[in-house]
Amino acid sequence: MILIMSISELKGDKVSVKLWTKLDEVESQALTQLKNIASLPWVFKHVAVMPDVHFGIGATVGSVIAMKDAISPAAVGVDIGCGMGAIRTNLKAETLPDNLSEIRNKIERAIPVGFNEHKQPKIQSRSLALFSEFRSLHPKVMDLESKAIYQCGTLGGGNHFIELCLDTQNTVWMMLHSGSRNIGKTLAEIHISAAKKLSHNTYLPDRDLAVFLAKTPEMEAYRRDLFWAQRYALLNRQTMFELYKKVMKGFFPQVEFEEPILCHHNYVSEETHFGEEVIVTRKGAISAREGEWGIIPGSMGTKSYIVRGLGNPESFHSASHGAGRRMSRTQAKKNYSLEDLEKQTSGVECRKDGGVLDEIPGAYKDIDQVIENQKDLVKVEFELKQILCVKG
Repeated sequence: MILIMSISELKGDKVSVKLWTKLDEVESQALTQLKNIASLPWVFKHVAVMPDVHFGIGATVGSVIAMKDAISPAAVGVDIGCGMGAIRTNLKAETLPDNLSEIRNKIERAIPVGFNEHKQPKIQSRSLALFSEFRSLHPKVMDLESKAIYQCGTLGGGNHFIELCLDTQNTVWMMLHSGSRNIGKTLAEIHISAAKKLSHNTYLPDRDLAVFLAKTPEMEAYRRDLFWAQRYALLNRQTMFELYKKVMKGFFPQVEFEEPILCHHNYVSEETHFGEEVIVTRKGAISAREGEWGIIPGSMGTKSYIVRGLGNPESFHSASHGAGRRMSRTQAKKNYSLEDLEKQTSGVECRKDGGVLDEIPGAYKDIDQVIENQKDLVKVEFELKQILCVKG
């Protein structure tokens, strides 16, 4: 197999930036961020940029950054461990009722959305080890233990979702997108703030890119909290899937579930690339090692893809995490109306009110073009179309 290189390249002060999209399709703010990242002294080899790239805080969303002996917490993002899950069932489209509103209502009753949490904890015995470590986290989050327990198995808001989908063979899939809730956000903000105060970060082009250095107490404290939050985010998705399965069993007693596909897309991993041990941050990107399953969702009302990685070394074995925004939430609300939302989500059982207008499909890039741009990074195995979507 011949792997194609990146579509375009940007010169940085220390390393180059390789993009799986055209330069003129990336907003100027994001290009400036990428140049800033490429000037950091700890960045290894090059910066890999996915086709869903867009402006973020500090580091660009859709960036894969390998560093030697350093981590930038802003290159992970504040929703540590945010990611996807998908489960194929044995159900077919003809099994489903014509009106999916009752199923959506039951999902929303079973899984709290937005800022809400469970009235009773939903964690199971497998999560006891995780919460037994809570007291080792940063002292400033000690009052959040109860909240973290009650929020485990909840969706959150923004672009997080729970969906029911059909593939091209009319097989029913369950899918969800969520992160580490309030505890992950709080831990991230604590450490981003701490990094900015360190003397070696004084003269960076953007203080939001402040790093922790290896073998320092600050780095060890961040790694401890970071990896805990990534495990919490995974547990959150697993817990929601258990609740989602119960809902589906209530409607379809004959339903069977395959093993879930689960992947982070805001996270840190210690890996070996080009013969060197490095710390890789994927902010809006998934791991795509050869044969590895991944999920690349579109926006509500468009398609999503289940993929397998091709193990392209130039992307640090990575691929995009979704379609990626092409306009901000504020701009989306200015550009589109509720009538537009109704049209663009036609055929999908979902909210169609002003509270989700910023999530309208038109605010996102064309998912098919995003997939085309990374055909050397992943192979599409299943194409899904949403028929039901729960948003916070």
